[in-house]
Amino acid sequence: MCGITGWVDFGRDLTRERDTVEAMTDTMAKRGPDAGGIWLSAHAALGHRRLSIIDLDGGRQPMTAGTTALTYSGEVYNFRELRTELTARGHRFDTRSDTEVVLRAYLEWGDAFVDRLNGMYAFAIWDGAELLLVRDRMGVKPLFYYPTPDGVLFGSEPKAILANPLAERVLDTDGLRDLLSVAKNPGHAVFRGMRELPPGHTLRVRRDGLDLRKYWSLQAGEHPDGLATTVARVRELLEDTVTRQLVADVPLCTLLSGGLDSSTLTALAAGTSDVRSYSVKVTDQPGDNLDHVHARLVADHVGARYEEILHTTVDLLAPTVKAAVLTAYDLPIAKGDEHASLHELFRLVRERSTVALSGECGDEVFGGYRWYRKPDAVWSGTFPWVHSGRSRHEGLDLLFAPDLMTKLGLREYERDSHDSAVAELSTVAGEDPLEARMREVTYLGLTRHAQVLFDRKDRMSMAAGLEVRVPFTDHRLVEYTFNVPWSMKNFDGREKSLLRAVGKDLLPAEVLSRAKTPYPSIEDDSYDRILRDRLRKLIGAKDEPLSPLLTDEFPEGRLTRPALETTLQLNDWLKAYRVRLVL
Repeated sequence: MCGITGWVDFGRDLTRERDTVEAMTDTMAKRGPDAGGIWLSAHAALGHRRLSIIDLDGGRQPMTAGTTALTYSGEVYNFRELRTELTARGHRFDTRSDTEVVLRAYLEWGDAFVDRLNGMYAFAIWDGAELLLVRDRMGVKPLFYYPTPDGVLFGSEPKAILANPLAERVLDTDGLRDLLSVAKNPGHAVFRGMRELPPGHTLRVRRDGLDLRKYWSLQAGEHPDGLATTVARVRELLEDTVTRQLVADVPLCTLLSGGLDSSTLTALAAGTSDVRSYSVKVTDQPGDNLDHVHARLVADHVGARYEEILHTTVDLLAPTVKAAVLTAYDLPIAKGDEHASLHELFRLVRERSTVALSGECGDEVFGGYRWYRKPDAVWSGTFPWVHSGRSRHEGLDLLFAPDLMTKLGLREYERDSHDSAVAELSTVAGEDPLEARMREVTYLGLTRHAQVLFDRKDRMSMAAGLEVRVPFTDHRLVEYTFNVPWSMKNFDGREKSLLRAVGKDLLPAEVLSRAKTPYPSIEDDSYDRILRDRLRKLIGAKDEPLSPLLTDEFPEGRLTRPALETTLQLNDWLKAYRVRLVL
């Protein structure tokens, strides 16, 4: 999986900047605990931290071929087919790694090689005169960049860029708007001057400037197949995808929640390999979440080895865990308990395995969330999940100064973000309005909602040195299902009808009929009391970084947990990252 970073500067000799490049690379140590390396030339420097997955001895990076150098993160799942084709074209390989396949594919096909890749990846290629940054189609793997007067800085995480003195740690109005809004906009990166390479894009860095190019996007169109053919095609794609993603030279497992998505993947994986599976159980928490019960049922049914990983609410509230989550994420977050739970799950899974398959994005692909079935959310004129969950985020307007909230205009920003996202999508002439809107909602889920989940998954897993693969993001599956009519996706009146039909012969009836349950969060009321007490102290302190932006008195109106956590983490982040406010 790995972490990458680098620096291109056409105005200085970077062979003299080893210490800075090493500092940038060292920030990626948890993403790549197995090995590290840097490569320097006059105007380009590349850094790499490696999590060894394929060809443990031969895949060291940065990797070079003549004057071309590559630093690469992720996995290309069709590397074996590409290797065969490149060999037939005269290329000779020194390793078994997919890294060398990517490098030689670029040498053979130039920029067009991105169209041939199947996987999750982010990488940089220096060809002796120019830099090419590439991010996978769905944006599963992150890649940030920071333009400078004479080039660019880049990295898998903001912390790699911030290790370079050229990068300023500034939060302006636009960045604060991104932090406090529930809408994520592709390309935005919160820190002033920093950008995130959008999914399905490349960035070419030349002496005369930067050239951003989109090489892939979802396109609206007619779906040609009937229900039976569609179910069969989805099954075929999933079988192929899971088989490809089981390739590794290290221990591999599935993250099994007992829900439809992860259960289907586990069943498919168990059909081709001796698969391990893990689920999480919070042992001291009341409630009726029975994920572990259904997970064990699935594992027994498909013959997978299974283990429950136990942790407690006390584990998740530990200051060391909360600090680790903030460090891993580089930004304040609104659902700290969920991130902490994932952080601990991934840490414990990493003690047992190096690669895991996850069911993430199944809801976006197949229409699993409840808001897909709520007309008021679908037709709300905004992001459906925002409309449905707005009450859970109440309170920010009570915490921050009224003039600041007016200046930020979060509702207007949210509406504009929604409208600009919908405008990206072409239309189908004469299409039923409901079908057209449901395609828009699906597009919003795949290009906006899923990005938040990918960020969470990537930061929390890579903080533990665990590679998490997401089969439901295979671009062939996403492209095929995107234009399947909503009437077909919802043919039996239940969520994820297509996926239930695909898994009908794979899973126990209890799992096939199970309603979707949310990821478990802390239900202990004492957690909210702790947050409120901390916030009272913050408002009363007056000398905290966030003090000038808050109201003078602790508001007694409704304050939801996300509002409390966002505010507290924002203050912690400003201090920990030494961020300067310029509003």
